Amino acid sequence: MSVFVDRNSRVIIQGFTGQHATFHSEEAIANGTQVVGGVTPGKGGATHLGLPVFDSVEEAVRETGADVSGIFVPPQVAVDSLLEAIEAGIEVAVIIADGVPVHDMVRTKRYLTGRNTTIIGPNSPGIITPGQCKVGIMPSHIYSPGRIGVVSRSGTLNYEAVSQMTKLGLGQSTCVGIGGDPVNGVDFRTVLQAFEEDDDTDVVVMIGEIGGPQEVEAARWASQYMRKPVVGFVAGVSAPRGRRMGHAGAVIAGDSDTATAKLDAMESLGLYTVRNPADIGITVARAIEGSGAGVHAGAGA
Repeated sequence: MSVFVDRNSRVIIQGFTGQHATFHSEEAIANGTQVVGGVTPGKGGATHLGLPVFDSVEEAVRETGADVSGIFVPPQVAVDSLLEAIEAGIEVAVIIADGVPVHDMVRTKRYLTGRNTTIIGPNSPGIITPGQCKVGIMPSHIYSPGRIGVVSRSGTLNYEAVSQMTKLGLGQSTCVGIGGDPVNGVDFRTVLQAFEEDDDTDVVVMIGEIGGPQEVEAARWASQYMRKPVVGFVAGVSAPRGRRMGHAGAVIAGDSDTATAKLDAMESLGLYTVRNPADIGITVARAIEGSGAGVHAGAGA
């Protein structure tokens, strides 16, 4: 199993014929993703990468049975594309763009009430179930199939953690980049719950940042409801108060927003905490050993 996407996911790409979408679609297809077409308004009826291009998501879903969309469009129109995907019945929509207006996401989340689309992003590297499905910009070659779930606000720290695990022979079930914006789609708690319910995930790595209460709220939920060990890391130990660091949501507004405060809270709630990003991989190995899941967590499992 996996969470959100797998080998049966039928993927379309919005903004399909653009340069970045083309590059990442080619890599996704090469790594086993079932890309069934794409959407570029005004180019419907053409083919691209040997796949059909449609004028609308509704048409693409009707003709291909797509249930997942990767949205590779500029931030100013990303939410319009997302709303189109939701209306067409897309089950998982991944927004890559950085700089999506916060008020647009607030409006969209309100609109989502009563609908079933899972939104990943914006400002996200995407999601990957290694060897089965990739929707996003992650470098596929560092990922390997296994039983470690990863959820991260940071794309680069996602890559760093995965690279360390892969070198230790620890593969991943699914890796989810929830994005670094103040208002995004799925949050840490939602993804932790999905991993807890996944029979093929043994350990979960949660990589947070300064800013907001999301990490501690998720850790508190995990301490009460998760049987699986969770490894937590928070970037930004040396970040100054009041200055945005990288992601739009990474800004310290109060004492509880600091990396140290979040790590202290995670530790007090029983998570395996990592204070140095270079130690993520070995801490995951320690969590596996402590949980007795070591024989199941290797690459290719």
